[in-house]
Order: sequence, then structure tokens, then C-alpha cells
Amino acid sequence: MGRPFLEHMGGRKFYMCCRCKTYLSNKKEIVSHTFRGSTGQAYLFRTVVNITTSKAEARFMLTGQHIVRDVFCKNCNHKLGWMYEFAHEPQQSYKEGFLILVIVRFIGPLFL
Repeated sequence: MGRPFLEHMGGRKFYMCCRCKTYLSNKKEIVSHTFRGSTGQAYLFRTVVNITTSKAEARFMLTGQHIVRDVFCKNCNHKLGWMYEFAHEPQQSYKEGFLILVIVRFIGPLFL
């Protein structure tokens, strides 16, 4: 299988996969710190790199029904969170295209 191509967005404060330490995003990409996943606090990110996604599926969450994809580390396949594809509630549509990373599944912010 070969080595995966890994990206780096730069920045002095960044986040990595807790399992393999692969770069995921930087602090400038955080939209909100106030989200929760099934295992605790989560952050909403605008952009995350070095990920793969599952097939889209409908899920009922605390804020209503959404179409989401699970998000995995491209390097080690560790589940990191999910991506919002579509929100059925108009007031939740700001999340579309953004990603949730659950805090216990990533490390950071780390400083350069």
C-alpha cells in the first residue's frame, strides 16, 4: 500500500491525532469550543486535513436531524469525529461542511 500523502496547513498552534501524531488542523480553523460528542467536549473546525470519511448517513443529534460522515485519521484510521453534510433545521445550516473533532481523540493545541 505505500505511504499516505499528508498535508500541513501551517500555524504556530496546531492539533494532531492522539494515536499517531498526524497533523490535523490549526487553531485559526476553530469555529467553536462549545460542542459535545458522545465521549465529551468537542470542537467545531472549518478545515481539517489528513482525514478520510465514511459514507453519509442520517443521524438524530441534540440539535436535530443531520446528514453526517464519520471522520478518521488518514494515517492510522482512528475515529476523530464527524463532518456535517446537511442540517434539516435551517438554524443549524451554518454547520454544513464543518467538522467536529472530539477532544479525547486529538492532541493540542501544540506550539511551535
